[in-house]
Amino acid sequence: MIRSFVAADLLTLGNGFCGTGSVLAAMQYLVTLESRWIVTALALLPIALILDFADGRVARWRRRSSFLGADLDSLADVVSFGLAPAALGFALGLRGAGDVVLLLYFVACGISRLARFNATADALSDESGKVRYFEGTPIPTSVFIVLLLAALHFTGRTGPQFWLGEWHIGGLLLHPFTLLYAISGSAVISTVRVPKI
Repeated sequence: MIRSFVAADLLTLGNGFCGTGSVLAAMQYLVTLESRWIVTALALLPIALILDFADGRVARWRRRSSFLGADLDSLADVVSFGLAPAALGFALGLRGAGDVVLLLYFVACGISRLARFNATADALSDESGKVRYFEGTPIPTSVFIVLLLAALHFTGRTGPQFWLGEWHIGGLLLHPFTLLYAISGSAVISTVRVPKI
């Protein structure tokens, strides 16, 4: 199988490695509370975004993609732009029961969006085989949440002092910040057409 990989696939795997590394670094932060681990977790996701952008460019430039390309890309994206941002939010203090429900919703939306894309990509393609538009916002847009989390971490607005405070609703703890995850998740599963660049 490895011999069937092309250059674009290696970039896609790099994307997945960055996402997985981010999750593991966030877990290490929870164990040690050493800031270097959360900084590593935050830094890996913009790198994953660059690799995600580059893999498609390389495949088109070389006019070569593997039979695994689209599925490999979706699986890497679920880790890097679905699971990893949720894990970062949890590690930085979004741990109330209400937060967890919305983080799970966010990840489920990402999985669903990528499955829909893979199932409908052929129908959305033009004569050249290129997809003309995305249905729903692309899942890598979750990097904006990661950048906001980074800004909050570096200004000391995470953990017990999480920005915007917390709400207690029917015995559930919810940080209003987690609503950004719910909005992002809802946007990726929406039917809004976003032109592909």
